[in-house]
Amino acid sequence: MTTAAPLAADEIARYARHIVLPEIGGPGQQRLKAARVLVIGAGGLGAPALQYLAAAGVGTLGIVDDDTVSLSNLQRQVIHATRDIGRPKVESAAAAIDALNPHVQVVTHAVRLGADNAEAIFKAYDLVVDGSDNFETRYLAADTAETAAVPLVTGAVGRFDGSLTVLKPYETDAEGHPNPSYRDLFPSPPPPGAVPSCAEAGIIGALTGVIGTLQAMEAIKLVTGIGEPLVGRLLLYDALTCQFNTIRYRRGNR
Repeated sequence: MTTAAPLAADEIARYARHIVLPEIGGPGQQRLKAARVLVIGAGGLGAPALQYLAAAGVGTLGIVDDDTVSLSNLQRQVIHATRDIGRPKVESAAAAIDALNPHVQVVTHAVRLGADNAEAIFKAYDLVVDGSDNFETRYLAADTAETAAVPLVTGAVGRFDGSLTVLKPYETDAEGHPNPSYRDLFPSPPPPGAVPSCAEAGIIGALTGVIGTLQAMEAIKLVTGIGEPLVGRLLLYDALTCQFNTIRYRRGNR
């Protein structure tokens, strides 16, 4: 992570509620300003993650998305507005971030993440937040982040439930054991068609806000070095019963 320029007077005022927190303070806010965070997808999960990371003062936000805004997106993808229908999501999201916090630099990648570009894109960032909506991209993101030794905050949602975890399989835990990878948690993707898409099954809009905001929180923890990230732990949320559960998982034989 590069060193950021000193905080300007208006930045000190903007981030005052962070700076008074002993766990973050001025040094933590400087780390946020110096951070380069990539968000995969400017959709249901990516929208709140981008908004809160921008509001928190992450200095550079990258956005990967090759889609355009549609009317059906607006029920949950709150970074976009009705006037943005038909506009590339990376452009709409970048404009919203600039309106929220002009101190944040946005780098847009109006492409579909694939095996031919993922590694090059990831290497330009300190951390990746995966808000994608398909298994192919999730496995690609996890494998690429592991190879590039970049922390990954990955989340998923379905109808009324969601989950997230933090992946750092290139490091060891406090006891010297290798941290688990995405494939230790989910060894292989489900068969095609086994899990219905959001369009097929439906989804409650506010759910993506819960999980996407939690992803932003985990990213902020990783950047500032506070708390205990969800490494080796899968957080599960059931919106209908309003219950959170955490499952621990370990490195297996791959």
